[in-house]
Amino acid sequence: MSTSLSQILDRTFGRPRGLLGRFGGRAMAHGNAATELRIVELASIESGETALVVGPGPGVGLEATAGRAGRAIGVDPSPEMLALSRRRCGDEVELRPGTAASTGQPDESVDVVLSVNNVQLWEDRAAGFAELFRVLRPGGRLLLSSHEKWLPVSRHELADEVAAAGFTDLQTWTWEPPGLGASLAAQLRAIKPLN
Repeated sequence: MSTSLSQILDRTFGRPRGLLGRFGGRAMAHGNAATELRIVELASIESGETALVVGPGPGVGLEATAGRAGRAIGVDPSPEMLALSRRRCGDEVELRPGTAASTGQPDESVDVVLSVNNVQLWEDRAAGFAELFRVLRPGGRLLLSSHEKWLPVSRHELADEVAAAGFTDLQTWTWEPPGLGASLAAQLRAIKPLN
């Protein structure tokens, strides 16, 4: 991929900023909504739980998470996406700059971590999975989804990376979101062991 195209995609979807970032946010809110809502549903979040959404973008999934969790936290490296999430979710959520590899959360402080269509943007997936393992309480769960065609590795290799971070009970599958032209989603669920 050419450097200029890579920079445009990063400004639009990777670390959205400026006019391209605002366009990317609108596109993500529309295109990712069904997948985000499905991942929130699959997480079976309970009212007393704390949920961390990594890369909430414009906040569609974060808003749905806040409606179920006792506490909902979103971390995103993009100030534009944090602002869009704040507009959508108001004071129902906690928002801060961050990434999968640097959440700013204390050890064992969340019950569930959700990530939709951003694992392919993580600079260091091993560091990201290690950080998410660290912040999850024992028995906590990780659910992620990504457009399968944009994953840098197969979903089975991604599951191996998650297992290498210490997660167990891994499940991976594909799901076809509704709508014309929807991209097949690779999805994964994993648990932090109790001991």
